Amino acid sequence: MRIAVTSLGPDMTSDVDPRFGRARWFVIVDTETGESEAIDNQSGVGASSGAGVQAAARVAGLGVEYVLTGHCGPNAFRTLTEAGVEVITSVKGTVKDAVGKLKSGELSPADAADVNGHWS
Repeated sequence: MRIAVTSLGPDMTSDVDPRFGRARWFVIVDTETGESEAIDNQSGVGASSGAGVQAAARVAGLGVEYVLTGHCGPNAFRTLTEAGVEVITSVKGTVKDAVGKLKSGELSPADAADVNGHWS
């Protein structure tokens, strides 16, 4: 399965970024091969508006099944779920820790966004 994790840095040892749309990086992890790649989200960090929806469309286009993040606003949440991506919020620790928790069944998809829009 492919997972996108919001991250403060570009690798598996980086901490999870608590923001979705304005996350500095998305680390995409393939749980079957163990491979990961970092996607720079500088455009989302500096966006004046629409960062969440833009990030959601970009991440969904990468073919991920799950997004792991600290928080996700309503527009991004809707965009992701409409694309068939499960969103898991309240994720903390490193990217590697987050992926391990998902694989072991410790994390569950959210039913709704957990912050208002324009949260940062």
